[in-house]
Amino acid sequence: MDPTPTPADITNAERHAQLLGAWLASYGSENTRAAYRRDAQIFLTYLEATGLDLLAVRRAHVDVFARTRQAAGDAPTTLNRRLAAVSALYTYALDEGGLQLNPVVRVRRATVDADHSITAALTRREAEDLLAAARSHSPRAHALVDLLLSTGVRISEALTAQLSALSADRLVISRKGGKPAVIPLPEHTVAALRAMTGTTGTELTRGDEADRRLFATNSGSPWARTDAAKLLTRLALKAGLDKRVSPHVLRHTHATLALGLGIPLHHLQDSLGHTDPRTTRRYDHTRHRLEHSSAYRVGALFG
Repeated sequence: MDPTPTPADITNAERHAQLLGAWLASYGSENTRAAYRRDAQIFLTYLEATGLDLLAVRRAHVDVFARTRQAAGDAPTTLNRRLAAVSALYTYALDEGGLQLNPVVRVRRATVDADHSITAALTRREAEDLLAAARSHSPRAHALVDLLLSTGVRISEALTAQLSALSADRLVISRKGGKPAVIPLPEHTVAALRAMTGTTGTELTRGDEADRRLFATNSGSPWARTDAAKLLTRLALKAGLDKRVSPHVLRHTHATLALGLGIPLHHLQDSLGHTDPRTTRRYDHTRHRLEHSSAYRVGALFG
């Protein structure tokens, strides 16, 4: 199929800025908008490289995009997420009368093993070494690593949390879709967050606390997730770890350690904000051990 050429001096992002902006604005959650924006930008980059116009795309073009992303190393879940974002964009354009069909609808999604995760969690010792490296690096690094390891929150949830949402023993975050959630905090995590922000918690009581993002740059701007991820990579090197460390690795580590401590799966599911229990089960690396089979416990009733 021959691509429909686009003028070289104007990009799809510029030509369809109104459509893209309206589509993103239709989502109330800042985290959702940010995630969809990132995936849409990757798709637009592909379109620019192939000379396609956003509204002239057909299924064959999306099939090639999917294979291109697989070759680039996208995991099945990542690829499916990107396709879902692009499909959402075309669904919006379809509703607005911008096209006649959604070219992504019949594109085959990658097969995902719902009971398996390729993410390598840190051991407890490795997590402790990473936390020690973060503590010696800076208050912000310490607070971030402590929060991610201790609570398992997503990096987007951590970076969009407001200072006013931090209290003596909890933090209110915004889950996927903008739903608020209350996250209990250990004392050491609260102390690390207060040390980073230079607050004590009494400011809110007095009514003189200027609200801002919990995690911010020195200039007060929101801290970009890419910069936070780069910091974790540097901390892993400093800690002497031979594993790739990312925000999701710390979330995975929290879940793995929690299950190892005997936290029931349904409680962990609630803590992590998973809607599907199979997502939480991916973190249980001991579930296939024979000694965990119910046959031993139930069979003992009749022996």
